[in-house]
Amino acid sequence: MTMFSHIGFLVPGNFAEDDPLTGLEQTLELIVEAERLGYDSAWVRQRHLERGISSAATFLAAATQRTKTIGLGTAVIPLGYENPFRLAEDLAMVDVLSKGRLNVGVSANPPQHGDLLGDLLYDGHPSLIDFGHGRAGRLARALRSEPLSDQPLAGNAAGAQMPRLHPFARGLTERLWYGGGSLKSAEWAGRNGWHLLTGNIVTGEATDDFLTAQSGLVSRFLENWQGAGKARIGLGRVILPLDSASPAQRQRYQAYVASRHDRTLGPQGAQRTLFAPDIIGTLDEILDTLTRDPIARRVSEFRLELPYEFPHDDYVQIVRDFACILPLIRPAPLKRTGS
Repeated sequence: MTMFSHIGFLVPGNFAEDDPLTGLEQTLELIVEAERLGYDSAWVRQRHLERGISSAATFLAAATQRTKTIGLGTAVIPLGYENPFRLAEDLAMVDVLSKGRLNVGVSANPPQHGDLLGDLLYDGHPSLIDFGHGRAGRLARALRSEPLSDQPLAGNAAGAQMPRLHPFARGLTERLWYGGGSLKSAEWAGRNGWHLLTGNIVTGEATDDFLTAQSGLVSRFLENWQGAGKARIGLGRVILPLDSASPAQRQRYQAYVASRHDRTLGPQGAQRTLFAPDIIGTLDEILDTLTRDPIARRVSEFRLELPYEFPHDDYVQIVRDFACILPLIRPAPLKRTGS
């Protein structure tokens, strides 16, 4: 029952207010465990003004030194908080340290908390700043590490050198992903050669049905694909397997899903946001749900998405349980030769 060629997981990277180190270390340990269990990739959210990973590049630099084969990804970096060139330098450094295992997922919107940050973020008036897709385009341009002048820079301690982004991470621009929830974003990603990340939140632009809206998103992306290679779509779903869960965990998971049910009944807010139901049950029930998911049948890459603010032991249980069905939904990974 092969469904996906690539299976990863997405972790929020929680930590306690008075003890950030323990939570961050636990997230790194979870990535190491996922590599051992056979996951293809581990993705982290970048979160601002909350107890989570505020710098995905910094965190994943640490992950490169704890792992050897698992892909590492950002899902997603909100570009409204970033300087495209400086972010490109950080991401290129991480990709080199990982030996080419980084996947860069971003979104381009005004920073959600920009009004609170004020001059901590803005050097000018926010109305003068382009927070649209052009910001992602500038990030990609920086990552190409093209010379910025035809004249070498003089006066450097290392001698004259051509001005360009260093280090150059060869192949990283082929691993750029856009977190798109609207048809406009999906079209932009396809036309500009960015792969598409889509999860359990989309915009209901022409329908009240989540799956219909997400199917339209996938179609719009594929219709507009102009990238150099094959278009890739990474689908995410929040999944809570119960097989090895303790009674307390089962109760917590069921309460969590119930608390989020109402938002799945129709469009939410002025943006008409649509939410997919969380998937909860035994592994057999989860497998059946994925098999019947019409979007899952259209993509080849999948992300198990972990809920926010769960205890670390819950994340370990979820990741271990879901790993039990990896052989059923993904071909056996090719045996590696050499180092």
